[in-house]
Amino acid sequence: MEQIDSIAALEALYGSPSEPALRKVARRMTPSYRKWIMASRMCVLSTVGQDGTDASPRGDDGPVVQELDPGTLAMPDWHGNNRLDSLRNIVTDGRVSLMFMVSGSNTVIRVNGTARLTADAELCRRFDRKGRLPKTVIVIAIDEIYCQCSRALLRAGLWQRDDRAGLPTIGDILAEMTNDEIDGAEYDRAWMGRATQTLW
Repeated sequence: MEQIDSIAALEALYGSPSEPALRKVARRMTPSYRKWIMASRMCVLSTVGQDGTDASPRGDDGPVVQELDPGTLAMPDWHGNNRLDSLRNIVTDGRVSLMFMVSGSNTVIRVNGTARLTADAELCRRFDRKGRLPKTVIVIAIDEIYCQCSRALLRAGLWQRDDRAGLPTIGDILAEMTNDEIDGAEYDRAWMGRATQTLW
């Protein structure tokens, strides 16, 4: 299989980006990008580190990030599986990308920047959920913000379909990966109760 191994060869296949694709980029929050990001309850956080890359879904009941100033966003790190893949990467290599989505919209807003991790008590208190606080907050310095082409979500029909039927559950996957040492059916039965107790 022939490999494309130069930027020149790649660009020869695709040509130049359109003027709108270049002019939509902002270096800090604008009124339109602010309104969009503050409506987003879900994003994917992508990081890179010594052990490779990671992409982690992040969600909240309300804006998934807070704006500290027009060039800085803050994201709480709520309870998860404690693998800490994203956080380890941020500690060793701060480069991040965030893809913000809003249910029902085919638009995706991208933020590229540099992140750092803090356990600052005052900042953690900004995310108080009935007395529960995140252990850490990811602080993102924005390099660029832009809206992505909607074609991927349009092609997928993401918000117009439900493809869950017949998919394995997390319990099924755990049973498979452990040769049934983990009882998958019991894991699935107990999961929602555990999750609702530890959302924040």
